[in-house]
Amino acid sequence: EVQLEESGGGLVQAGGSLRLSCVASGFTFADDAIGWIRQAPGKELEGVSCISNSGGTTWYADSVKGRFTISTDHADNTLYRQMNSLLPEDAAFYNCALSAKCWDLPSGFRGQGTQVTVSS
Repeated sequence: EVQLEESGGGLVQAGGSLRLSCVASGFTFADDAIGWIRQAPGKELEGVSCISNSGGTTWYADSVKGRFTISTDHADNTLYRQMNSLLPEDAAFYNCALSAKCWDLPSGFRGQGTQVTVSS
């Protein structure tokens, strides 16, 4: 059974940092694309960052490039996202997600998610 469990969300001031974690089980990182999606109130679900099947390619939404970093620890089957220089518009509900390809991440399997709130 595939499971994704996120942690690390919370309240942070604009300009601050947070690190999200996602512990995965039931599949092999190398076989899928895994990453993060988010949805803010009144906005559509969007992909934020992703690591491709081989682990050799990462993708970031333009809005987070240079501020967010995605990484994996295959030994612990854990996905991380370091978020720096957070902006109020980064406030959203974030899910760890799994899909065959990064471009399809918003439609993939997701964990229960974690809330990120950014105060201005």
